[in-house]
Amino acid sequence: MSKTLSIIFIVIAIALITYNVTLVNFADPFEKNSTIALIGIMASLCAIVLLLVFVTSKKIQDKMNQD
Repeated sequence: MSKTLSIIFIVIAIALITYNVTLVNFADPFEKNSTIALIGIMASLCAIVLLLVFVTSKKIQDKMNQD
């Protein structure tokens, strides 16, 4: 996976976070729809962390292969 594709996926995950934040009812965050939005936010955050770990591991692999 190229660096550009990783950045595109991170941007999509950030867009999903912002969309799900608009769906959360902060007066009752454990309501049915708000719970689903909170799960979507957590899933997007997990995806971003995994993509950042992947990008970092690719950088390490590239440096190891150069030597």
